[in-house]
Amino acid sequence: MNGFVGAVQFLTRVPLRTAVAVPHASAVAWFPVVGTLIGVAVGGAFAATSELTASPAVAGAVAVVAGLLITGAFHEDGLGDMSDAVAGGTTPQERLRILDDPLHGTYGVAALASSIVLRTAALGSMSPALGLAAAVSAHTLGRTAATVIIGRVGSARCSGLGATAADAVREPGRTLGVIAGIAVCAVATGWWVAVLVPVAALGTAAVVTVARRAFGGINGDVLGAVEQITEIAVLIAVVALARSHDLWWR
Repeated sequence: MNGFVGAVQFLTRVPLRTAVAVPHASAVAWFPVVGTLIGVAVGGAFAATSELTASPAVAGAVAVVAGLLITGAFHEDGLGDMSDAVAGGTTPQERLRILDDPLHGTYGVAALASSIVLRTAALGSMSPALGLAAAVSAHTLGRTAATVIIGRVGSARCSGLGATAADAVREPGRTLGVIAGIAVCAVATGWWVAVLVPVAALGTAAVVTVARRAFGGINGDVLGAVEQITEIAVLIAVVALARSHDLWWR
């Protein structure tokens, strides 16, 4: 269970009684599970607020804020950094230097605002039950995407999560984690999983393609961007599916 604790420590700001020194490689397989727990919390916040206020728009905003608080805007920071670097640099070296800048520029702020607005709007168009299922699926698949690409896509640097975990990620554990993530999505949405997983894969592939061209590989910031783009893509896909189909358990 040390891998699970390590994943919670890495992906969230949830206070634990005792900190555990866990190699990133041991925690990677647990990313989808932790993503599910985050999704349950975010979806629960959405459903509860929607029932209390009868305002999906308010509930969507509360849910997104809840996610920001739980994760410490960890993934959003990666999206902002990557956006600044891709748009502001002209060479891989210059872009990597921009990634190290702790301050966000215009492109980073615009990317962060866009992410928050899109997720809030998507959730704000859903019923309490649909929002819960969507949040669980989006957060789970967002972290599952990171589990898939770590160690399978070259690292932009010799240090950081993309490099330190790459050679040590154990394939059986990774595979089980990915299967668990997809299974959770299937339970939450039924046959919609056949649409949501390819959508998540396309979002992931788009970010990875940009990262390879811009930096020569991936790093922690790119993984954060992968989670964000995947989460947004899944939420939008749920909105589209819900127009003509109902959840299997409704």
